[in-house]
Amino acid sequence: MVEIVINRFFLNKSQSSIVNMNIHVAQSPVELGKAAGAKAAQMIRDAIETNDGASIILATGTSQFETLKQLISEDDIKWDRVVIFHLDEYIGLPVTHPASFRKYLQERVLSKLPALKAVYLINGETEAKAECERLGKLITAHPVDVALVGIGENGHLAFNDPPADFDTEEPYILVKLDEACKKQQMGEGWFNSIEEVPGFAISMSIKQILRSKNIICSVPDSRKATAVKNTLEQPVSNLYPASILQLHPGCYCFLDKTSAQLISPQTYVNEHAR
Repeated sequence: MVEIVINRFFLNKSQSSIVNMNIHVAQSPVELGKAAGAKAAQMIRDAIETNDGASIILATGTSQFETLKQLISEDDIKWDRVVIFHLDEYIGLPVTHPASFRKYLQERVLSKLPALKAVYLINGETEAKAECERLGKLITAHPVDVALVGIGENGHLAFNDPPADFDTEEPYILVKLDEACKKQQMGEGWFNSIEEVPGFAISMSIKQILRSKNIICSVPDSRKATAVKNTLEQPVSNLYPASILQLHPGCYCFLDKTSAQLISPQTYVNEHAR
């Protein structure tokens, strides 16, 4: 498979400025994951080289399968100098449930890595506000070098469903899941019915995600095509939460040809492909 790597200047017509966007369009989800995981790995190595350590955020869900697979297969990452956080977790869902993001990370990532410097997972089974405060203090003490994120079918970042809170300074917040989000979780096979999907979650806030030095956004699948188009082409708005990524100078979006299929050619200027 040949990956098309596109580094362009993105012109958001609602704004007066041109924002540098780094958009990679791969031929398949596997090629997407290889490129995204390799890029994240290099950023982690660079942070360790510069700062003798790295703090990272991991995303979960089906969109991250290939990216995380590539990341943990990368050589020469000094994992004993890496601190890991993650984006979100359902409130009240046992860690033994197939949809638990703690379970996901333990099985797909942590069990396959050597000892890390620290891992701070969200415990959705404890008192939620206290957990937000605990994690907020921890992540404030560990400025994030690389955040791995995805985009939901409804355009959410983490569990910040529209209309997302763009203003809160709190690193972690309590959120209510909308129906579109619940349908996606069921549709991906994590739950047997929409009634089983928890109504609330702990989520990293939009501002906390944007505090990351670098953001790797992996978005495969035609199911995400409308969300990708809105993220890149709509004015920045909390009705399209992921559109806020337009304003981040270190964001790399990794798409496949199906998730990128609705992007308008007119969106881009000064394009350069190789």
